[in-house]
Amino acid sequence: MTIGVLALQGAFREHVQMLRRMGVPAVEVRLPDDLAAVDGLIIPGGESTTIGKLARAYGLIEPIRAMAQAGKPVWGTCAGMILLAADIGPEPPHVGVLDVRVRRNAFGRQTESFEVDLPVPAVNGHGEPYHAIFIRAPLIEAAGPGVQVLASLPDGTMVAARQRNLLATSFHPELTSDDRFHRYFVEQVRA
Repeated sequence: MTIGVLALQGAFREHVQMLRRMGVPAVEVRLPDDLAAVDGLIIPGGESTTIGKLARAYGLIEPIRAMAQAGKPVWGTCAGMILLAADIGPEPPHVGVLDVRVRRNAFGRQTESFEVDLPVPAVNGHGEPYHAIFIRAPLIEAAGPGVQVLASLPDGTMVAARQRNLLATSFHPELTSDDRFHRYFVEQVRA
């Protein structure tokens, strides 16, 4: 099993390092041919517009969409969530396979970034909360009927979701030392 991390811009190195610390083979994906060797894909946080433009320039949008529609696990973190979302407001979606509407930079600018402990039963049962780091993060404004909400802020704002083989988090699990979300994704890839 090998997991690819889209390596065009953003926090891809942190995801690769986390996976390798867990003993999971991980490769950086920059071209469509790189996708042939992976069993799952992580789209990292970063600048969604830039990642989207680069993914189009390198011919990656359609192959990623086909991969997701074929049932291979794909996880978008922060900007990656925006790349996967079917509705991103007035602009056309990028990959557009996750049945959610997201709002970019929903919590404000970089200076409004924050951290919070979240209950996430899917990754830790009813154990220790997950310490989530939000940096210029998007939120999920609406989710379709096939979407399972995995985590919400205390005010009900949806910040993590799963739709069959697709996973999305508004926050950055790769910036913590907690590998529970990565283990959750790896289990999806192994299933």
